[in-house]
Amino acid sequence: MNKSTEATTTPSVAHPPLPIRRRRIAPSGVLMAMVDACLILLGFALAYWMRYRIDWPPPFDQLVREVQAQNFVPLSAFAPFAFLLTALLIVQFAMRGLYRMPRTAGVLDHASIIVGSTTTGIAILIVVVFLYKPSEFYSRLIFAFALVSISTLLVGGRAVLIGLRRWRWVRGIDRERVLVVGNTGLGREVMESLVAQPDLGYALVGFLDDRETPLNRRTVHFRRLGPISDLDVCLRGGDIDLVILALPFWEHHRLPELVDICRYAGVEFRVVPDLYQLSFDRIDIGNLSGIPLIGLKEVSLRGWNLVVKRTMDLALTLLALPIVFPLGVMLAIIVRLDSPGPAIFRQRRIGRDGRPFICYKFRTMVVDAEERKAELAALNEADGPLFKIRNDPRMTRVGRFLRRYSLDELPQLWNILRGDMSWVGPRPATPEEVAQYEDWHYRRLTVVPGLTGLSQVLGRSDISFDETVRLDIFYTENWTPGMDLRILLQTIPVVISGRGAY
Repeated sequence: MNKSTEATTTPSVAHPPLPIRRRRIAPSGVLMAMVDACLILLGFALAYWMRYRIDWPPPFDQLVREVQAQNFVPLSAFAPFAFLLTALLIVQFAMRGLYRMPRTAGVLDHASIIVGSTTTGIAILIVVVFLYKPSEFYSRLIFAFALVSISTLLVGGRAVLIGLRRWRWVRGIDRERVLVVGNTGLGREVMESLVAQPDLGYALVGFLDDRETPLNRRTVHFRRLGPISDLDVCLRGGDIDLVILALPFWEHHRLPELVDICRYAGVEFRVVPDLYQLSFDRIDIGNLSGIPLIGLKEVSLRGWNLVVKRTMDLALTLLALPIVFPLGVMLAIIVRLDSPGPAIFRQRRIGRDGRPFICYKFRTMVVDAEERKAELAALNEADGPLFKIRNDPRMTRVGRFLRRYSLDELPQLWNILRGDMSWVGPRPATPEEVAQYEDWHYRRLTVVPGLTGLSQVLGRSDISFDETVRLDIFYTENWTPGMDLRILLQTIPVVISGRGAY
């Protein structure tokens, strides 16, 4: 629910460099989803055969009794439910990160997601089946067989894949190329672990260190590529997949600079930390032979999660249009009658990854609002780059009412349909505001902006700009469909009360 000052023109703004390599859905992830779908359908067919076709020997025949002729259900009757289960499971696998698992994840890591998701999907399917055709007899035992057969096929498939992948890694095929920054203490241990465990899928390219002479014979066989200041040069070649920062504690002051170099180069990084020296508050912890590796949390709104979120946006928008469209026509007429000027206000905003777009709202201010902004600068009540006045004299009578109940933002459903915005996300900023961002503020631009968000339901205009950005970053790193639904439901009482709106 964006409440920034309206303007007909806004200056362009320079953005910090974006990563030169963007992560996309890996083709292997799409291929795995297709293979999983085939295995799920095969598992369901196997469950049907186990329930309706096989003659079980004693003592299993007491548990799986023969199906009487009048209760026999053909496989074709189960086909719609099998495809529904397939869709449910693929969506759950994607949302729970099965297709974004680390390269070093083991069979148990995959199995926990597969079994949990399959159990949930089977439970949902049972409810659907017996609500859809309550008068027909469907064996409940087939769903138990489906749980076992599908889980077994999927976990077995993952075991084969992981075994094949590690077989290839041991032979030097498809390894991630790793650069270690630092050559003391844990830095040496990291390099020794990488070399000693080729089945982890890492290939040590070398290390960077300011000392030209190795400290002892343990590091003679590791290749020194130059001083630490050469990190930027090493990453420009594009042949480094992972950087492990293993600096001694007296050089931890260099970590922010090195982290920025990795992020701007689009190269994944991990930190071997002195936990008492680091102050990163958004960390993702892994390990290498018991050595903790710390990196910043990834944005959760990518890959399959983006597909799920976009589907939700389109579905909610299409459901809302029959109500919003006639209401919008009525409000447009009222805005035109209340004051001179167009009903729809167009403003340039900054969207995902710094891309500009035109945002649409109902006009709530007089047409010369931007020209009068400079004379009202002393009345600004917002901190940071925002400009807000509680009783802004440029506001029209109808505009004040529209802003109080966020009705001015109804035209932004067009932005949602176009994909410029989402129902939930960070507030879309103007180029003027982005020009005043500090470096850490730019992280909120990694996702599509939204009509409402965490900061809107937790305080709207009554919380500071930095706190708003922290909430936006939390949202980008921890998104789930349930979080979006909770925010949308919490938005309703906030809008009705008008609290914090100006």
